[in-house]
Amino acid sequence: MKTIDVIIIGAGASGATAAYHLARAGKKVLILEKNEVDNLKPCAGGMAASVKKFFPFQIESIVDQIIEEVNFSFCLEDPIRAKLPGSSPFWIIRREKLDSLIINHAIDKGAEVIRPFKVSDIRRKGAHWEVISEDSQKIKSRGIVIADGSNSPWAKKLSIGPKKIHQASTISVRLKGRGNLKDGTTRFEFGLVKHGFAWAFPLKDGVNVGVGTFIGQPATYKNKNVLEEFLPSLGFNSEAGKRITASLRVWNGHHNLHGEGVVLVGDAASLCDPFLAEGLRPAIMSGFEAAISLENWLNGSTNNLGDYTKRIKVQWGESMAWGRRIAQVFYRFPKVGYQLGIKRPTAPQRIAEILSGDMGYGDIAERVIKRLLFNKSK
Repeated sequence: MKTIDVIIIGAGASGATAAYHLARAGKKVLILEKNEVDNLKPCAGGMAASVKKFFPFQIESIVDQIIEEVNFSFCLEDPIRAKLPGSSPFWIIRREKLDSLIINHAIDKGAEVIRPFKVSDIRRKGAHWEVISEDSQKIKSRGIVIADGSNSPWAKKLSIGPKKIHQASTISVRLKGRGNLKDGTTRFEFGLVKHGFAWAFPLKDGVNVGVGTFIGQPATYKNKNVLEEFLPSLGFNSEAGKRITASLRVWNGHHNLHGEGVVLVGDAASLCDPFLAEGLRPAIMSGFEAAISLENWLNGSTNNLGDYTKRIKVQWGESMAWGRRIAQVFYRFPKVGYQLGIKRPTAPQRIAEILSGDMGYGDIAERVIKRLLFNKSK
């Protein structure tokens, strides 16, 4: 049984990013992916252009759309159009293209991939980890990156990550054709969805549509009913497209994201934004930070991986703590939130700055929450 430096479980954006940077640093990296091919993923594909700072290669070639305008509505009425500031571009990509691009660059740097490889167990054996497949293959490594998404069982098994996982419920639809959604324009609908919102992001030759609920666990049929109203407003038949339902782990408090030689990244670490459902930026950022921590640990510069948890807390968690508070108030009082939040002249720019990483929720949270609660109590 050969021993390698790091095994990465999952070939999505977070795992691929970690693999690339570790392989680039000269580490022996093996990616284990349960799916034989890249499947269509229930991801809207919205991504801040600022993530390009995490890669020395270009990713612009896979960008389907650059968003210049955001349209908002409440119960399909009271529309608001807002131009995004040029300093905070927002990209739309297809997840399968992004994941494949990063994986290929990781392979170019020496990383290896085994697919399909369905992990049945992970065990700590002395100074190493042992990963076992469903067909009894065994692979040893010094370090492990858990990057297998929102359905990952390993955080609980390894006793790291959130003690209580908070799941958002989503339905995604990828449609052919553009309907009435224009190039460079995205749409957010509040009011139709209880405790959440609906969105529409343009692709080169289609549209990604989704519905998400971020407080509680609603019946799936309710979100399907939302699509029956939302899709016609976009110029599509109410039954168009194939529905993909998924549960998405969102941020739910500060927790250790590391153990002895192991780290959680991306959705497996419950890093998704609890207010705007942004998942790609934290996935890529956490993969990058995990690679730095593991490289230092493997080189003997640090005794443990605690610096990874600390950096994620500072760079992401502190903002998400405020984002969670905003979500709890906004989605319980969406009409007030729409009037006092979205309709404010500065709101679109603030949203763009948050998505781009130029601003955190903490910069606006206290006055937003006070404004919402004060007006609701009248």
